[in-house]
Amino acid sequence: MRDLEIRGAGDILGTRQHGHIAAIGFDLYTRLLAQAVRELKGEDVEQTGEVAAFLQPLAPGVQITLPLDAYLPEEYIPDPDLRLRLYRRLGGVTAMEQVDELERELVDRFGPLPAAVANLLYQLRLKVLALRVGVQAIVVENNRLVLKSERLERTDRRALQRRLGQRARVERRRVWLPLREDEMGETLWRTELVWVLEKMGG
Repeated sequence: MRDLEIRGAGDILGTRQHGHIAAIGFDLYTRLLAQAVRELKGEDVEQTGEVAAFLQPLAPGVQITLPLDAYLPEEYIPDPDLRLRLYRRLGGVTAMEQVDELERELVDRFGPLPAAVANLLYQLRLKVLALRVGVQAIVVENNRLVLKSERLERTDRRALQRRLGQRARVERRRVWLPLREDEMGETLWRTELVWVLEKMGG
C-alpha cells in the first residue's frame, strides 16, 4: 500500500483509477491485501474478531458508483501513511455508529470536512443501509439511479411500490430513482436515495 501511495492510484475512491485498483476497485483491493497478510501471518480469521464482510473479500459486497468525488484529500490529511490507515478503517465499516464515530474523529483531528470527505462518509452510510436491506449495487444507468437487489424477487414488490409512491419505480430485481436536482442545481437524489433505502427496510 505504501508503494501504491508513492506511485499513485488515481483519485482513490474517486472517478479515476489505475492498475489493479482500476480492475477490481479500492475496497476489494484493500480487503484482498488484508486477507493475504493474515494468511502469511497464519492468523485464524474466526479468532480475529474483525468484521466478517471485511475478512471475506470475495463474498458478495455492495458496489457503489455515483457521480461524486469521495476520497481523503492530501491537503486535509498530509501524512500518506495515516491516509492509508484511515482508508483501511473506512473499508471495514459495516455499522452506522462506526461512520458517525469516524466523522467525529476526522473533524476533531483535522477540522471541518472537505466536500470529498463528506461524500466519502455519505457513501459509507449508503453502504451500511444497502447491507441491511440486501442491495448489492447502487449505480447510475441511463442517467438514473438504480438499486440492484436479488432480494426483491422474494419481496412484496407491490407493497414496496406503494411505500415509495411516484418517487421510484420497483422492478423484479431493481429499483429506479431519477437523478433529480432543484432549480438551483443542488442535488435532491442524495436525500431521496437514503429515503428509498430506509423504505426498503420496511
